[in-house]
Amino acid sequence: MRPTGEAEASPPERPPWGALVTLSAGVSLIIIDATIVNVALPTIIDQLDLTLTQAEWINSTYALVFASLLILFGRLGDALGRKRVFLAGIVVFVGASLLAAVAPSGDLLILARVVQGIGGAAVLPTSLSLVNATFLGPARPIAFGVWGATIGGMAALGPLAGGALTEFAGWRWIFLVNLPLGVIIVVLARRLVPESRDPTPVRSWDIPGVLTLSLGLFFFVFGLIEGQRYGWLRPDQPFSVGGWDWPLASVSPIAFAFAFSALVLVVFLAIERRAVQPLVDLGLFRLRSFSAGNVAALIVALGEFGLVFAIPLYLQSVLGLSALEAGAALAVTAVGALLAGGAAAAFSKRIGPRAVARFGLGFEAVGLVLYAVLVGPDISAWRLVPALFLYGFGIGLATAQLTSVILADVPTERSGQGSGIQSTSRQVGSALGIAILGATLAAGLSSHTESALKATGMPSAQAVGIASAVSGSGGTAIPALSQQLSPPAAEALRAAGADATRTTALVAAGFILIGLLATFMLPHQRHEDL
Repeated sequence: MRPTGEAEASPPERPPWGALVTLSAGVSLIIIDATIVNVALPTIIDQLDLTLTQAEWINSTYALVFASLLILFGRLGDALGRKRVFLAGIVVFVGASLLAAVAPSGDLLILARVVQGIGGAAVLPTSLSLVNATFLGPARPIAFGVWGATIGGMAALGPLAGGALTEFAGWRWIFLVNLPLGVIIVVLARRLVPESRDPTPVRSWDIPGVLTLSLGLFFFVFGLIEGQRYGWLRPDQPFSVGGWDWPLASVSPIAFAFAFSALVLVVFLAIERRAVQPLVDLGLFRLRSFSAGNVAALIVALGEFGLVFAIPLYLQSVLGLSALEAGAALAVTAVGALLAGGAAAAFSKRIGPRAVARFGLGFEAVGLVLYAVLVGPDISAWRLVPALFLYGFGIGLATAQLTSVILADVPTERSGQGSGIQSTSRQVGSALGIAILGATLAAGLSSHTESALKATGMPSAQAVGIASAVSGSGGTAIPALSQQLSPPAAEALRAAGADATRTTALVAAGFILIGLLATFMLPHQRHEDL
């Protein structure tokens, strides 16, 4: 039996489906922006002269700020009103989108993405906690299914939207389009979404907890993204920021970042144990469904969102597709996710949410392995469609059901905090996925390119130089370099790009399978409202 709170005392006679559509639209806005940039990255890299690291940070900072603030905004929603915080998040997100659209440099674009992350962090947990508090009984699995399918579908639809806007209007329109959409969402939310909050008075905001959690997550992801560039243990090249140079010659700043992150997160846990009203109620993790579900969600997000960063680079740089064509190829993933999300609720009633999540993760893994098998330097992109559809279908099944399992035993009055924690798990996984699979892709591009070019008889020094250029650009340098090389060397270059993509896809599939194994820690229970 799921614990009840005051918000459940008087459920609406009819489910407010207009509210669900509005909340899903808000989620669509912030989720699609996590992936809409991917297919436009080659163009942005070229026009703003970005490095691969900057390109990774355009996505990673968005995910990192999400991860740092989701729990805080979930708690704010519980205390101040979830609808109020949701609306504030939309306004901040739209303002940051305007800043991103006019950004003249990579650094300012990254800053705009940080502010977008702040707005998005207010929207995601409050939308989920509003769904959790508003929809009861038979309407609940449908609402969760729609919410989950929205996340999976929009993450995959982003590349198509990004490709179309980049090709026909310019990459800046991937941000400008958020302005009218945001206004519509605000108007609808004010009229259709009911307010809800935790009736418990707020006695403390746990500022030390907010600061230590944010710092710990920041330095952890920074280490993962920059480790290959600056060295994991010993410095590979000088590090400087704001005119300050890293002073230690024998210890890498990355090793320091990991150590500092671990220390700060330990301090965070100590603070939470003593806080009057902690940012993270550690008691929630005594709920097996909540703790095991969050572990599974983090690992799964590692494979799902990290790969979305790599696929557009392969489609455009190796196969030579335009941004629109690459987005269209990826759109089948969104179709699969949306179809599965609509069917997930019915499947859940028959076999239970835990089993549906497992089937979904199985479909994801099979789709990724099939994708890895098919990848090649000359393959038609449309031959990849079945694999991408299967992958998306799995996302649609798994996302909604993992969410419902995670929140199944969380009291409604704590739904904002519970929603924030589960959203944080996904966003940390997303940031780690971009970092780890981005590093995997870069390493694969370097090693495969160097060996492939040497096999054509190219001098070692030249092969190493080209490999470095390909790796540093994330593969976007392949088309230009291919035109300068002999036909055998150009073919070897494209083959190396395909091999690196294959390796990255298999690593992502490995994470999905680990997430599947993690679901076996979930309790076998039947909840009246699932």
